[in-house]
This record gives sequence, C-alpha cells and structure tokens, in this order.
Amino acid sequence: MGRRLRFRGESRHKVDTKGRVSIPASFRRVLEAGDPGWVDGKNPEFVIVYGDSRRKYLECYTINAIEEVDEKIEALPRGSKERKMLERLFSGQSVDTSVDETGRIVLSAKLREKIGLSGEAFFIASGDTFQIWNPETYDTEEKAVEEEWLDDLPEDVDPLIFLDQVQGG
Repeated sequence: MGRRLRFRGESRHKVDTKGRVSIPASFRRVLEAGDPGWVDGKNPEFVIVYGDSRRKYLECYTINAIEEVDEKIEALPRGSKERKMLERLFSGQSVDTSVDETGRIVLSAKLREKIGLSGEAFFIASGDTFQIWNPETYDTEEKAVEEEWLDDLPEDVDPLIFLDQVQGG
C-alpha cells in the first residue's frame, strides 16, 4: 500500500461575499488522493460535515475518510439510537461539494452563518480531515484549550510521549 496522504498545516483565506474561498493547495492534493473517482482534470469531491448546534466549525472529509466513517456506522445495529444519531450527524448534517477549477469552494450562506464566517476563514489540518473555522472563534476557544492542556503538562514532558501509549501502532 502506498503512503497515505494527510492534511498538514494551517492557513487563513479570504471569503468573498458569495462564500467563495480558496482551499490551501496542499489540501487540494490530499482531496484528490482521497477521492477514488478523481482523475487529472476533474474537480476533487469531498464532504463537509457541519454537525449539531454545539459544533462551531466545519469538518471536511475526503471521500475515502467519510466512507470509512459510513462503514463503521453501518456496522452498528440497525435501529439502535447510536446508529440513528450518527447517521443524522454524519449523513444528514453534511453536504457533498467539490473544489472548482480555480481551487475554490463555495460555502453556502447556511454554512457561513452556522460558524459565523464572514471576511476570512481559518483552515487547520486534522489528519485525514481538515476544519474550517471563524478565525476569532478558533483563537478564543481552541487555542485556549490547547494552551490549557500544554500548561497542565509538567515542563519536562514532551507531548510525543502519548504516542507510546497507542496499542498496535
């Protein structure tokens, strides 16, 4: 099996009045690699999960990544509350989209309103997904959580130590 591409990095991009925003170029390569139907010259497709009212960002999944989630949901007992809720969160509260020829996507007014997005969007990689945030929300909420977590660690602890706890990796 070849190397699996992952999203890396963070960046800010302008959002125009129609909701068009450029996807970071490196993210586009991962979207292409994660879309089994993509061929050169075609626009890569992906899924934006906007989720419930508590979610303050948009989570963007490659086609391969969302299919992996869908398969796990389908393995749950049909009719179970967990399956119904996960289907709602990942199938119902999501939208299929694609990157256009100029490397941009269009975020609908509904999606922009949900996360309070106007002039600028903050993109951050998260392994095989990436997130789109209102930059101010990210700075005030997520940065604070990250700093609190790091502050709770003893000064001589390298966060990489947590990888040693992963089983079967």
